[in-house]
Amino acid sequence: MRLNEFTAVSAAKALLVPYDRRHVLIYHAWMEDPAIQEATASDRLTLEEEYENQESWRASHDKLTFIICQPLSAGGVGGASVRAGEADAPRMMVGDVNLFLYPYEDEDEDEAPSAVPEFCVGEVDIMVADQQHRGKGLGRAVVQAFLQYISRNLGGIMEEYAEDKDMPSPPKLKLLMAKINQGNTKSITLFKSLGFEQEGEVNYFGEVKLVLRRLDKLATEVPEGYAELVYSRDQNQDKLQ
Repeated sequence: MRLNEFTAVSAAKALLVPYDRRHVLIYHAWMEDPAIQEATASDRLTLEEEYENQESWRASHDKLTFIICQPLSAGGVGGASVRAGEADAPRMMVGDVNLFLYPYEDEDEDEAPSAVPEFCVGEVDIMVADQQHRGKGLGRAVVQAFLQYISRNLGGIMEEYAEDKDMPSPPKLKLLMAKINQGNTKSITLFKSLGFEQEGEVNYFGEVKLVLRRLDKLATEVPEGYAELVYSRDQNQDKLQ
């Protein structure tokens, strides 16, 4: 999405920055790991394909992506901006967090789907690639900050989604969901702790579907140190097309 092109989200345990070209080399290295490919249900890509993906994700109006970085130091939160290439240098990168938007399809409805969907659904996923940062509460802190960002910017998210699909008005977000491998008990526990509830049984792919329908809960718990900052790029740095 273009919405977060110039926005970073800072919290006590993590910094989220928009996925830029400068991040692709490290991201590609993460995705070379077969275990991460399996956990994220991703195909192995060439580096060139990964660069193309980054450009596609930025232009896509139904995918919101942030790169997870280590948190800003106490002295680095004072300003209103984050300098690209410093706080998100390769050594600071930890993983990514995403929102995917889809048209809402009610499986219980017998009527033909409307030409202009009134609702859409969002799927949230998170990857902490660096093992040294796992099991320390980082994942929960990141998802909590990401949900807070979605809550505060929901209007803009829906407007961009609608604009791409030539909708006369933005749809409403019906629910959020997460699809997690049944063996990933830590991630399941993480999402449940944030109000998501399991819906149905384990699917054919061995995944558990967790759903958050009470979207008013998104903004009820503001993460410690939460702030939306300007993501500042110098003129000589790579810019998005």
